[in-house]
Amino acid sequence: MASEDAPKSAYELAMERLRKKDQEAGGDDRPLTEPQRSAIADARQVHKAKSAELEILHQAALRKAQTREEVDQLTEKLRRDQDRLASERDRRIEAIRKSASA
Repeated sequence: MASEDAPKSAYELAMERLRKKDQEAGGDDRPLTEPQRSAIADARQVHKAKSAELEILHQAALRKAQTREEVDQLTEKLRRDQDRLASERDRRIEAIRKSASA
């Protein structure tokens, strides 16, 4: 039995679907360069550090909160800030990826 005839794993099937979806969306199949990988890693590290900082500040603010409403407001603010940071990280990574195709 040839390897092409062997059933594919769920991972292989998922990767094929993702590649097809990327191609349909106009995604670039070229591998990233080392400087791009480094820049993406830096963007992720900055996001991780800022997220940790937000969490520390959130915990400190929670200790000072006196009502349930204050806790809810602080938690909602943390969620919004984390969403904003994630969006910034994703935009930065996308810009790095697009810089390769330019």
